[in-house]
Amino acid sequence: MTNNFQIIRAGVNTTFQDQGRNNLYHIGIPFSGAMDNRNYSLANKLVGNKLNSPVIEFAYQGPHIKYLGEKINIAVTGDIVFKIIKNGTEIDGNCYESYQIESGDEINLISTNKSVYGYLAFGGELDLKFQWNSCSINTKANIGSNNGKKLENGKKVNILNINSDQSKKKTNYINSKVENIRVIKGPNFDYFSEEGKKIFFEKEFSVSKLSDRMGMRLEGPKIENIVNTNIKSEGLLKGVIQVPADGNPIIMLSDHGTIGGYPKIGVVASVDYDRLVQISPGSKIKFKEINLSDAETLFKLYEMDTQNLLNQI
Repeated sequence: MTNNFQIIRAGVNTTFQDQGRNNLYHIGIPFSGAMDNRNYSLANKLVGNKLNSPVIEFAYQGPHIKYLGEKINIAVTGDIVFKIIKNGTEIDGNCYESYQIESGDEINLISTNKSVYGYLAFGGELDLKFQWNSCSINTKANIGSNNGKKLENGKKVNILNINSDQSKKKTNYINSKVENIRVIKGPNFDYFSEEGKKIFFEKEFSVSKLSDRMGMRLEGPKIENIVNTNIKSEGLLKGVIQVPADGNPIIMLSDHGTIGGYPKIGVVASVDYDRLVQISPGSKIKFKEINLSDAETLFKLYEMDTQNLLNQI
């Protein structure tokens, strides 16, 4: 029997993602990969996959999927409303818990709940095309599996080597809510007026509906530039905060371009990146300054906490 699933409804911005592409910035290839790395890793661990295995990532509304094949475990992570459909009967699903599904069963990932991204993992090897050692889809550059496109209705994917361990697994992880996003000063911090700097750290900004996997656009009080609103293009990294001429910050996310010419006022500390990407449009965001040493320490503690969560499964 061939094991596969078919997309009945694709949902919003549904893609395959893994840990992304390393060491390719110099040829203009962004890192990509799962937006929320902790939830991505937990999804794989719950079904017994290697932590770098591909999963389905979706935003706002997930896909509706029908499975055909041998028994297999699935898990959903994030803050997601979903149902498993067996013989026409709907079962409310719980995130951070594995479920065994059988041929003909369906998974309906209805919506995220006051968040943006969710993850669905199958306990086996998805038969996907890899490009530069990753299947991650970057729709802006048409890179990755599925010809670099979002998943579409009717798409079928084979599953190879279903995991033999299909024991029930769960964790009691709760997604933490955002208060302040911690940042360190950017390389062009002195380009901005004292009032602009004060606004950046003391005022609230709203997340724009124009945000996507490439960048999070913010709206709010304008941040004044007193030197130059354009600079020579230079390297960017995930989490850097650029301020174009209109004074509204843009935070570079996982599919960001590798160079840019807007002044950089700050960089989101890596410890807060997973929480940052889950802030939905219309929500308020506020920044808090920390230094580089504290950012490094906090990220190490966050990584240790993530590993502890994985070890508990």
